[in-house]
Formats: sequence, C-alpha cells, structure tokens
Amino acid sequence: MSHRFALVGVAALAALLVSPVFAQGHDSPPPGDGGPPPMSEEDQALSKALQARMGDTSTLMESVPIPDAAAECGETPGYGRMLCLIDLLKADVSEDVLGQLQLDYSRTEAEYWSNLPAGAFPKRPGVLLGELNTKQRGLVKAIMMEATSGEINEGWDEMVQTLNADDYINTVSTDYKAGYSSYNTKFAFLGTPGSTGVWELYYGGHHMAFANTYVDGELAGATPSFRGVEPFPYFEMNGRVNQPLTQERDAFATLLSALSEDQRAVAELEGTYRDILAGPQADDAIPDSFEGLPVAELDADQTALLLAAIETYVGDISEPDAAAYMERYTSELPDTYLGYSGTPQLSAEDDYVRVHGPSLWIEFSLQSNKSTDKVGNHPHSVWRDLTDDYGGQAE
Repeated sequence: MSHRFALVGVAALAALLVSPVFAQGHDSPPPGDGGPPPMSEEDQALSKALQARMGDTSTLMESVPIPDAAAECGETPGYGRMLCLIDLLKADVSEDVLGQLQLDYSRTEAEYWSNLPAGAFPKRPGVLLGELNTKQRGLVKAIMMEATSGEINEGWDEMVQTLNADDYINTVSTDYKAGYSSYNTKFAFLGTPGSTGVWELYYGGHHMAFANTYVDGELAGATPSFRGVEPFPYFEMNGRVNQPLTQERDAFATLLSALSEDQRAVAELEGTYRDILAGPQADDAIPDSFEGLPVAELDADQTALLLAAIETYVGDISEPDAAAYMERYTSELPDTYLGYSGTPQLSAEDDYVRVHGPSLWIEFSLQSNKSTDKVGNHPHSVWRDLTDDYGGQAE
C-alpha cells in the first residue's frame, strides 16, 4: 500500500522513535468462530426473532450503484456529506426498518459486536444489509465510503472482501442458522447523527466490527476495530480475488523477519496465544504491563516497517482522521512495545503478534479454520485505542 502520511517518513522516525487467549498450561480451547458459548433464554428469544429476518443471498455490495439521489449531497467529501447521505437513507426506509436502523446511543449497545456469524450472536443491533433494497444499500455504501479509506485492500474495499468471504462460506457450509451470508451484516446509527451530540456509525457481522464514534461533529474514536477472514490468505468470490487481511499479515511478517536474532529473543512472548486478547466482550483484557521488545531499540528502517504495519489498521478510516491517529502513535513510539509468539512468518496456527503503546493496541492471531472444513488457518485481528475506545464514552 502507499504510505501517504508524510509524518511517518524515515527521517522523522529516526528522530523519535471476546475471544479468550489461552497461554501454555491452559487445556480449554477457545470457542472460536464455530463454537459460541451457550445462549441465555433472552438470547435464544433474540436468536429466534433474528432467524426470521436472516437470508442467504449476496448483497453484492461492490457492484451496488450509488443512487442518483446522492448527488444532492454534493461531491465534497467529509462529515457534512455523510450526514446528508444518512438523512437520505433514513427518509427512504420504512418505519419498521427505521426502528432497526436508528437507535439510542448506549455504551452497552456499542459493545454488542462479535467475530461470530449473525445467527450465533443475535445481540448485534441494526438492520440487516439484505433487508434494504438496492437503492438503500447504495446509500449505505456511500456513507461507509465517506467514513473509510478508498485504497484497495483497506477501508471499504476490505469490508467488501469480508462480505465476499461470508458469501463464499455460504457456498460450502451446511449450517444456515449460523447466517453465513453478506445478507446478514448489520448496519445502525447508535445515537442521532448530527452536528451535536454523541453517535456511533455501527457496521458489523461475521469477522467484522467497524465503530466510528462522533461527538459534536468530530470523530472521537475509531475503535474497537475488528477484522478476520476465512478462507485465508486469498479466495475467489463475486468476480474477484479476495485477500483482505494479507497485507496486515505480510507487513508484520516483514517486520519480524527484519529483527536480529537478539531482538526477536526479546520480543518473544511467553506462552501460546490461541486468539486475540482484546476481542468481543473483552474490553478489559488489555494488560497494564508492557511485554516484548521496546520500539526504541529498533533502527530507522525497522521503525518504518512497524509504522507501515500500524498503518494497515489505522488506514482503514478516512485519510484526515487516519493521519491524526498516525501522528499520535508515532509520537508515542518511544514508549511502545512489540511482541510475538510462534513463528515470525505468521503462517502457522497459534502465530501471534501485538503492538502495545500508551494509546495503541493491535493484535494479529492465526487459528485453525472453523467454517470451511479446509486444512489451514485464518486470522483474527483487532485495533484498540486505550484512550478513546468507543469514543471515550462510559455509558
């Protein structure tokens, strides 16, 4: 990918610098994608209602056209255009759909994201993409394109490829109730979008959580941001080759291979990591202490590789917002640590890497396939910000 933020140039760098994890000794496997914990009676009722709404057809979001009505919102990108597109969508849907789409904001509701498919996690708020007509899905697409990067394999394009992954799984899975289909990804506004107040742009489904929180018309937080994909590292579906998380894996593998043997020895974490720590319903799982290799001990070239890896996460959001995050994370590099477990190639089951700074937390983890019955591994990955997760909202 192009490294478009001048602030992370090598010259500047040289001047600076709920899926559980089970370490060695734990004999209980994580639930993974294919084995959610038992549901409560409340969740069973929610699941029954959701099953009546779910579908198994593709939304084909990549080829869905942005409707002519979007021209009313002008061509200048930014928050104002996004609000205009949101108003168009809300005006076009039925009252029943609007009741699923426009919800009150609460931190509790915002925490209802998961790596699991729709049928296994019925608490996700929002309307299903498949419940919208083509025009309405085109407006959703336009809204998400305002909030995300336009680069290939980042932002909206990465989301499209993740949708394609569920469509692929739907062709090989016999478990319809799991909800493997792009039809079943959720979309919602938690809080009323506007120039004042708090609201979250919520987009999530199997292996995907996007959560931009806005306060008084400004982005207050872009995390939790979860990505996963199966099959991995690539697959063909919906007329293209999809490889939405290959660039993250490759960036970290390149960084780890650039370390000296002594540096890798310091960076290596104790134990085996079967999954990420700070996954869904695990908001308090990030440790207070730092482990691994201090980034201050990297040379300029290695630091540039680290920032390139960080950018594959931060670069999913719009460029101005991403630049602000990269500036902060770059300034915090002297107090940031790099750790890994398994092999530095990040190609085997239980391979794991993390970046932990004063604000930044990134994890990338490989685990065995759960949904395709194919030999191999697939990643779970998360970007968290310790200062503004959920936009800094406490309730």
